[in-house]
Amino acid sequence: MKRRFQLVDVFGDRPFSGNPLAVVSDADDLDGERMQQIARWINLSETTFLCSPSGRNADYRVRIFTPARELPFAGHPTLGTCHAWLTAQSSLPGASGVTQECGAGLIRIRRIDSNLAFAAPPLIRSGPVDESKLEEIARILGIQRTQMVDAQWADNGPGWIAVLLASAEAVLAVEPVRHWPTQFDVGLVGQYASGSPEAFEIRAFFTDHQGVVREDPVTGSLNASVAQWLLAAGRARAPYIASQGTRLGRSGRITIDQDAPGTVWVGGRVATLFSGTCDF
Repeated sequence: MKRRFQLVDVFGDRPFSGNPLAVVSDADDLDGERMQQIARWINLSETTFLCSPSGRNADYRVRIFTPARELPFAGHPTLGTCHAWLTAQSSLPGASGVTQECGAGLIRIRRIDSNLAFAAPPLIRSGPVDESKLEEIARILGIQRTQMVDAQWADNGPGWIAVLLASAEAVLAVEPVRHWPTQFDVGLVGQYASGSPEAFEIRAFFTDHQGVVREDPVTGSLNASVAQWLLAAGRARAPYIASQGTRLGRSGRITIDQDAPGTVWVGGRVATLFSGTCDF
C-alpha cells in the first residue's frame, strides 16, 4: 500500500536548522509493532503515524514513536504532524484551530502567522526531585551538584526532569558522559543576560535503547514543561524566546506565550523539506 510520507523541520529558524520529524500518513491499518519497527528503521528521534480520530472532538489521531518506545505526547512531533495534516486539507481550519488526539488526550494547536503553537498539556509529575536522583544527574552531566540552582520534575509524557543552571553559558559548557546504564530524560535551562534576543538556552539529554547518551536538537515537550515551571515560579515572564540546539549546530527557536486563562503556548516555524510516498 502506498502512503504519504513527509520529512518535516520543526522549530528551525531556517531550513535544516530545527528538529527533523518523519510523518507517515494513512496509518490506520498499521499496528503498534509495525509502527515501532518503522520508527526504529528510520531512526530519527521520533516518527509519527497519522490516523483517523476516535471521535468527533479531534481532527486527527497521532501515534508517536522513538526508535525504542511509544510516547503519549511529544512537542515537535505534535507541531510537525499537525503541519503534515494541514498540507493535505483542501481548506484551512478556522480561528478555533486544530485538535490533535494522542496518548496524552486532546491537544489544542493554533496557527500564528506562518507558525504553529500547541497548548502545553498538564504535567503528569511535578515537584521536587530526590537528592539521590540529583546526584546521579550531576554525575551524568559531568557537573557538581552545587552548580544546580534548582530542579523539578517537569514530566508531561517523556519523563523530563528540569535542571536550572546559573546561566546560558553554563548550560552550553556541559559535557555529559557518553553512556549510562539506565534510562533518563534531563533538560537543562539557563538564562541569557538581559537584552539578549533569546531569554533561555535549553538542552535535552536522554539515553537511547542502547544506553547511549544523546542530545535532542529541539524539544517541544521539554520547553512546554520548563515554561510552566519557570512562569509559575516567577523565574520567567511571557512572552519569551528560547534557544536550543546550539551545541549541535542547530538554531532552534521556540516561542513561549501565555494567554489570559494561564495556558502556556509553545510555538515555532514548521516546514516540509522532503515529501513523497512509501510502499508497505
